[in-house]
Amino acid sequence: MHFDYHFTAVSVMWTLTFASLLVLLVVLMGRDRVRRFPWFTASIVLVALRLLTNRLLHDKLPQMTMATIAISLADLSVLVNLAVLVEMARRAFKKAGALAWAVWTLGLLGLGGVVLWKWGPWPAWKAIAFDTTIARLQFMQLIAVKTGLLVDVLSIALGLLVVALGRRYGAGWHSHVQRIMIGLSTASIAQMGAQGIWEIIARHTTPHSQAEYERVLGLQEKLLNTNSAVYVIVLIWWIVCLWIDEPGTAALESGSSEAPVREYLDANETAEGPDS
Repeated sequence: MHFDYHFTAVSVMWTLTFASLLVLLVVLMGRDRVRRFPWFTASIVLVALRLLTNRLLHDKLPQMTMATIAISLADLSVLVNLAVLVEMARRAFKKAGALAWAVWTLGLLGLGGVVLWKWGPWPAWKAIAFDTTIARLQFMQLIAVKTGLLVDVLSIALGLLVVALGRRYGAGWHSHVQRIMIGLSTASIAQMGAQGIWEIIARHTTPHSQAEYERVLGLQEKLLNTNSAVYVIVLIWWIVCLWIDEPGTAALESGSSEAPVREYLDANETAEGPDS
């Protein structure tokens, strides 16, 4: 008997990614991590929503409508991702002084600005227009692409800072903040790596036949699948790390639950007196 399931690498990676996102959301809600990391939770919800939207609405809506939805969600996602970085930085370096905050913030933004300016082409400012729907969507897409690149650069740089200096300011190896940043940095490295390799291939490759063109497209698909596989690994890393409590959390919770009992016993002993 022959079974033909028509599974492709893209469909398998989509299924694994979406399932991992749902499990991660269950962990965030079930282990009460949403209260500590609301922006990180919102970013995961947006990733799941974008995956589901592209899967269910692709080729089912008019092209302009689909483009508007996809680009709007992309813009919203990069803004939320910037808020995630601020959230992680505040928790990782809450013991840092104002001067250290100012110096490192300016340094990271300067690094991100340089990479943003040098990486990839920029359109001529005179060519940017807002008079048509297509022109506005192109500008929104430009914002999503460039801001997404900035988020990747800041994620890598902030991840290195948290790993190097986090223990000094209260975000050591076993903290959720540091492990979330390790995942964010890894995903950003994979994203920038795949994008950089593809730009090199596209710049130095000129297909002269249909076979060569299909081979180039095959390389692009492999890069995308590799990037997706890395993101699935990051999601599994987050699921495991966020399921486990940080060191000292269990002791703190048990101590807080025993405190009212101890106060009650101490109050009874005082009221009855030592000779009762």
